[in-house]
Amino acid sequence: MKAREFYNENERIAVVTTEPFARTLDYLAPEGGCKIGSFLILPLGKRKVMGVVWGPGDGQYDHSKLRNAISVIDAPPMSFLMRKFLEAVSDYTITPLNLILRLSSRVPDLNKPTATQKVFSLVSNHSDFKKTPQRNRLISALSKINKNKLTTKEIVSISGVSTSVIAAAARIGILNEELISRDNPYPVLNPDFNPKKLNPNQINVCKKINNFQKKNNFSAILLQGVTGSGKTEVYLEAVANALRKGEQVLVLLPEIALTSEFFSRVKNRFGENPAEWHSGATLAERRRVWKMVASGGAKLVIGARSALFLPFMNLGLVIVDEEHDHSYKQEDGVIYNARDMAVLRSSIERSTVILASATPSLESWVNAKNGKYNHFQIHERYGDASLPNLSAIDLREENLKIDEWISCKLEKAITECLQNNDQSLLFLNRRGYSPTTVCRACGNQISCDECDARMVEHRFINRLMCHQCGHTKAMLDKCPACGIKGKLAVVGPGVERLAEEAQIKFPKAKISVLSSDLYGSAKSLKDKIQKISEGSTDIIIGTQLVAKGYNFPKLRLVGVIDIDIGLHGSDLRAAERTYQLVRQVSGRAGRTDHRGRALIQTYQPEHPVVEAILKGDDDDFWVSEAKQRELACMPPFGKLVGIIISSSNLERAMFLANQLKKNTRSLDKIGARVYGPAPAPISRIKRRHRIRLLIKSPRTPELQDAVRKWVAKVSLKGDLRLSIDIDPQSFY
Repeated sequence: MKAREFYNENERIAVVTTEPFARTLDYLAPEGGCKIGSFLILPLGKRKVMGVVWGPGDGQYDHSKLRNAISVIDAPPMSFLMRKFLEAVSDYTITPLNLILRLSSRVPDLNKPTATQKVFSLVSNHSDFKKTPQRNRLISALSKINKNKLTTKEIVSISGVSTSVIAAAARIGILNEELISRDNPYPVLNPDFNPKKLNPNQINVCKKINNFQKKNNFSAILLQGVTGSGKTEVYLEAVANALRKGEQVLVLLPEIALTSEFFSRVKNRFGENPAEWHSGATLAERRRVWKMVASGGAKLVIGARSALFLPFMNLGLVIVDEEHDHSYKQEDGVIYNARDMAVLRSSIERSTVILASATPSLESWVNAKNGKYNHFQIHERYGDASLPNLSAIDLREENLKIDEWISCKLEKAITECLQNNDQSLLFLNRRGYSPTTVCRACGNQISCDECDARMVEHRFINRLMCHQCGHTKAMLDKCPACGIKGKLAVVGPGVERLAEEAQIKFPKAKISVLSSDLYGSAKSLKDKIQKISEGSTDIIIGTQLVAKGYNFPKLRLVGVIDIDIGLHGSDLRAAERTYQLVRQVSGRAGRTDHRGRALIQTYQPEHPVVEAILKGDDDDFWVSEAKQRELACMPPFGKLVGIIISSSNLERAMFLANQLKKNTRSLDKIGARVYGPAPAPISRIKRRHRIRLLIKSPRTPELQDAVRKWVAKVSLKGDLRLSIDIDPQSFY
């Protein structure tokens, strides 16, 4: 039976709160009543909390003992489809609905009145005022733009004058000053503002995608194209189609740092900036985005994975760029994969979802081959650009010194680039200076005080850092185990150590290190990337950050320092990730009319992954990888569920894990097996001991229900915690 749309004052209502209650709570509707989906302020004990009307109360509680909701928050009610999506995420991830609601309503001051801001406009008759160079500059800049009502920050950006000049201009009447709401609609995007000229291959794919968009039904599309093929322009045409229909669009990016260049492309295509949602946005901007998405005042949102939980009212298109990227997996709190949840949300909204990548995930590739997704490919680079030449450097033949990582062949290639004023990129997927510091007197490896993880030396900031919990401490001059001075030595390279070697080998070269830990803010990283794109750097040294869609026009050479790092260990996806990462980073070279090349250093050039990368046949690699996974009944042909039990007390954690292992009846019924319990590879993080179990199951819709029944048999007392990871991407 369909739930009622409105509840009168004092009628029973069921409310989902953002507090730790895994069920709905019964209240009485507030004065004036409320709609289903309304956001409410509620009394809970002595506190006031937020909740959403989910339907009628269940009637089990004495009406006289129920408390009235205090008031309705001034925000659009949550739509039926949004509530359905949150329930579906809760069911799939086995996460309490209250935590999913908190994820979707994480917006500052939602219950407070709308804030205001000062805006200024140029008066029509400004010739009567005394002119100064700064005032002339201000008037000239504002006269050239169409937009009126600009903030102080916008005027400073446009004109270059100081805030004091703006204040003085307002004081004497050159500028009109007024207060307006901060939560105002975003500028209207024009789908026909500046369409790009597309090649026949792109046009053909655009037409196919448009045909699916016209159906106004759910469709999932895997858009695969080699690096530099113009995938972005193809899906921006799909954005234009959605905007023409009046629909809202969400574009997900794997890294905040990617947004700078992408925003420039979007503004160039549609004439205005879209809404932006990620942790780097201000609190005021996040509130504005949330409210405008809910009311239809934002048609296009560019965001990180959490943007998927914004309350869109008419979501017609979702795009997941670089869909293979493991940054889309949220590993703590609510554990979910934004790529998979994007497909889920589009299926509920009956809209189109485009998964774009040069090297798609095996899951998406299999879904495309099975016909679950539509598969469109672009095989050639845009314009005159060609794919780079790929070759391997056999390090067994290079005679490298023990503290060197740049081979003679790679050094020669870099020298040629420097002579031609071209850029080189050295790729090493290890942050810091060195991954391990060992005492040569006693053999002790410097470990984190909070975790069972080795500390990484970061020489640029003169600290040791734990990459698991973030704990840092000062560099040591003696071994903490034996107390002997002068015996601590670093083992292995990080990007900082590689930069040190490069500076010695190429003393005149301008070298930049791109690593997420070296920049205090997203803006500083964006600024650095912009300068590199403009040619300020000769040699770029970077981690996986450099593989994420940047365009460096002068880049001609990519050197992969050590491909073997990613091929070691027992990670299910080691081969897939290494293939994707090296193919992506190699694709940074030669994206204009000069062909680039990529040199891959390895001690095992005969390894199947290395041979597949050099061959460049993506389908051949995926066929081989899929065959191995299918034989082992591993994802995407089987399902995995990771269970982590943690506690400050190891015995308590292990006891609970053994309790679970003793009774697996609900899992046995669906043919699932439980492995473990065993200490996690990193067995202690932030002083909490971690025990892992792993469920391996056939693909069945009954899996979540079986897991839910299984974990319900144990109780979590004290500081015991149990987390469930459906489709785990990492196993640390």
